[in-house]
Amino acid sequence: MKKPGVLIISHGSQEKTWVESVDDAISRLNLPEPLPVEAGFLELVNGRLIQDGINRLEAQGVTDLLVVPLFVSSGSTHVDEIEYAMGAKEAPERETDLEPFEVQARVHFGYPVDDDPDIAVMVWDKVQSLSQQPEQETILLIGHGSIHDGFRQRWEAGIASLARRVQDISGVAHTDYALLNPESVHDKAKYWSEERGSRVIVAPLFLSAGYFTRHVIPERLQGLEYAYSGETLLPHPLLGQWLERQIQYLLEQCNRAVPS
Repeated sequence: MKKPGVLIISHGSQEKTWVESVDDAISRLNLPEPLPVEAGFLELVNGRLIQDGINRLEAQGVTDLLVVPLFVSSGSTHVDEIEYAMGAKEAPERETDLEPFEVQARVHFGYPVDDDPDIAVMVWDKVQSLSQQPEQETILLIGHGSIHDGFRQRWEAGIASLARRVQDISGVAHTDYALLNPESVHDKAKYWSEERGSRVIVAPLFLSAGYFTRHVIPERLQGLEYAYSGETLLPHPLLGQWLERQIQYLLEQCNRAVPS
């Protein structure tokens, strides 16, 4: 007899509001059937790390873990190493120090947010107040990125597609993207503001506020004209809808799977 449970995994943050926003979204989930749900963090949240979440779910008799990786890009090396450490893939694409977790249940692994339509709405909601004359503006999405081959291409594909979705719903003249790794932020912002004469609105593609949104992005943009609130994707009510769709997808995968 299968008993599925949900494990929502994210990086974790020292920001209390980040953990609270994830917990709040979980508390509001409207699932097709009652399922135990836990949030597990890769680091920084003592007592609520990934292994803690696994242990709590298995203590409730969960036989199948529906694992939702709450990361903004499938180009994240963290997604790769977590998928491996959960036993959902035989080997990581890149060497990792993350030791395999102790997991008895069967693992059904999901996918990050990438270019999901709800995420595009979240991006626009967070910068809409900065928009003054859409026909003269460019929204520049800025993501962490990756210097590693394979991961970088996934980052670029996802954020480029997301930028197009943001343009469709926002009505601004242009959208574009830049990455911190490899660095393209300064050149992209300079191109749109100085060469194209567009008003640049910077949208950080980060789930929670922290060092990158408060310090790194402003440093990379130093000396340029731009509008920036530093607001990240969370908190936002649409996170719950994205989680619900992911869980439904994994539940269907679980129900179709033949127990080993």
